[in-house]
Formats: sequence, C-alpha cells, structure tokens
Amino acid sequence: MSLTSALSRLLRSEASGGILLLLAAALAMIVANSPLAPQYNHLLDVKVSVLIEGHGLSKPLILWINDGLMAVFFFLIGLELKREMVEGKLKNPRDVVLPGFAALGGMAVPALVYLAFNGTHPDTVQGWAIPAATDIAFAVGVLALLGKRTPPALKVFLLTLAILDDMGAIVIIALFYTQELHTDFLLMALIPLAALWWRHWRGAHRVAPTILLGAILWVMVLESGIHPTLAGVITAFFIPLKDRYGKSPLHAVEHALTDYVYFLIVPIFAFANAGVSLGGLSLNDMLSPLPLGIAGGLVVGKQLGVFATTWALVKAGAARLPHGVTWRHIWGLSCLAGIGFTMSLFIGSLSFDDALHLNEVRFGVLSGSAISAVLGFLILRGAPAATTDAPEQDVKTRKAKTA
Repeated sequence: MSLTSALSRLLRSEASGGILLLLAAALAMIVANSPLAPQYNHLLDVKVSVLIEGHGLSKPLILWINDGLMAVFFFLIGLELKREMVEGKLKNPRDVVLPGFAALGGMAVPALVYLAFNGTHPDTVQGWAIPAATDIAFAVGVLALLGKRTPPALKVFLLTLAILDDMGAIVIIALFYTQELHTDFLLMALIPLAALWWRHWRGAHRVAPTILLGAILWVMVLESGIHPTLAGVITAFFIPLKDRYGKSPLHAVEHALTDYVYFLIVPIFAFANAGVSLGGLSLNDMLSPLPLGIAGGLVVGKQLGVFATTWALVKAGAARLPHGVTWRHIWGLSCLAGIGFTMSLFIGSLSFDDALHLNEVRFGVLSGSAISAVLGFLILRGAPAATTDAPEQDVKTRKAKTA
C-alpha cells in the first residue's frame, strides 16, 4: 500500500479526527514548554481588527478562535442536532430515553465532584461545568480504534449521549456564561433572526444569504453579551432539511463543512488552548482544587454518572440495554464520556481569564481526558467481541417465516 493511499485511508477513518486533535494538543504542549513559548503566546495575543471608520471588532487572535471559529464548530453541531431530531437517532423518543438520562447523569455528577473540591473556593467555583462535557471526535475516535470488536449499537449509544451532552453544554453556556446583557443589540438581533425564519419558511435553496444573516446575527449576539457561539447553533436550525425543490441544503452544508471543522477548526482550537506551560506550574498547582476537581469530574464523575444512571433505569425496567451491549461495554463507554477536551477547554476559557487558572484548567482537562481515554480503551478491549447475531425478535420472525 502506497503512502498516499494509506494517508487517504487514515483520513477517511473515524479515528482520524481524534488522532489529529491529539497531535494538535501535543504540539501545543511541546511549543508552550520550548524556547518558542514567547512567540506562541505573542501569536495568540496578536490583535486582529475588523473596522469601518474606526468602529468594529478588535480582539486578540485567541478570542477570534474561541468566539469566531468555534461558532462554526457549533454551527456544525447545530446541523447534526437538527438532522438527528428530524430523521435520525433523536427522532424516536424511546431511543433517546436511556442515552438521554445517561447524558444528564454524566453532566450532573461530574459537576458535583468538581464542587466537592471547589465549592468553598469563590475564585474557582464558577468552573463547575468544565467536566460536564464530552468530546464527540475524541470519544468516537477511541471507539473506532477498537474496530469491529464493539457492537454497532454501542457507537449509536455513544453518539446519542454525546449529541445530547453537547445540547446540554449549549444550554449551560446560554444560562450561566452570559456576561452583562445589552438589550439594544439583543433587540437588533431579532432582525436577522426574522429574516432567517422567513427564508426557512419559504424553503430557500440558496445557503449563502442564510450564512450572511448568521454572520450578522453572530455580531449582534456578541455585542449583546451572550456568548456568540450560540448564534452558530441558531443559524444551523434555520438551514432547511428540505427546500422547495425537494433537495436538502442541510445535508449538503453538513457534508461540505465536516472535514473543515474536524480537520482544521478543531485542531486550531486545540493548538491555541492546550498549551500548558508546565514550567509555570508547581506540584501544589497541579494538585490544587481546580485541576483535581476537573480531572476527578471527568474520570470519576462521568463513570459514576453515566453508568449509575444507565444501571438504575435498566434495573427499574424503564429501559433496556441495546442489542449486543453488556455492562462492561457500558462501563467502558462511561469512561470514554470522560474525554472532555474540546468542550471542556472551551467552557474553561469562558470560566477564567487569568493565566494561572487557565493553565490549571488545561492541565486538569488534558490529564482527566487522557486517563478516561486509556481506561475506556482498555475496558472495551477486554469486553466480549461483537457478534453478528440478530436480535431475539428478528430470530423469532425468521423462524416463523421458515416454519
């Protein structure tokens, strides 16, 4: 097999997004602890301005990445959410019950673990939501490394849980990470919002005007004090699944955007936010309540929250495990849900703005996510291999037909 074909095959695999994320984070760690560290920090602090007659936006590059590029990331998440709600895994409420409650448990318990370490520290208590998130790309990437050993239903369970987890993170950002609210800009945001609704109602085929309206909405939301990444999610929900010609703008945009997000935007975000300067961290800093609360929430809280909620629902008869999935599979999946990375780093950047706390956040997220990934991989590798047997009901149906 040639190098080109091997590289092409790797890029098409589900593990590729997680691998690229890992490489970007590792590169950030290396640069942040090398003689290039001053240049790395200077690059992230470079002011980038978009001005007309002296009025406009002027922000450091790191904020353009976290507020701007991540709005595109959330736009893609919004497209995936809408598609799954209309025609996918979130369409049938019965299929959402088990992973939905598991996602809730997987958000609540990590937050409680974090507060157990930081509840009495006023300067760090606001970071309670950091370990509540799951990184879809990383978690699915680790699962993909196991190949066909894992049941297909386990991947569906993980994807549904992670999608609902992202939905919960969006709600948390909207409710708890909004700064001072400027109602004048919020009222002006209703103009592009109304135009987006009108285009969606008409089943508009062209996407470019919708994207332009979404960009205007992003500026209005940014100036209102609400985090602008929410504009990405809102815009996505106004991309028609079916236009007036019977075509699907949503599918087309999602397909065109996915590679750019997971192979460019998310690695850029990881490189900009994962640069932990270990030289500035003492042992006391690494074992302080902030990184311990984050790592503990991701490693212990996610396991307890996801596994215990799933176990309680199944034992109560309110749901049942997907076909081919054992309790060891659920345990391994609970560990993979503790890979916070992108979303955890993002919420951390909203929670703190000083260098020391951000460094501690990065250390807690990276260490907790790494431990969760290794644990999940090892547990699932030792789980029973997936079988090709059909569900019991399908077997009975086939027997009835042949009788």
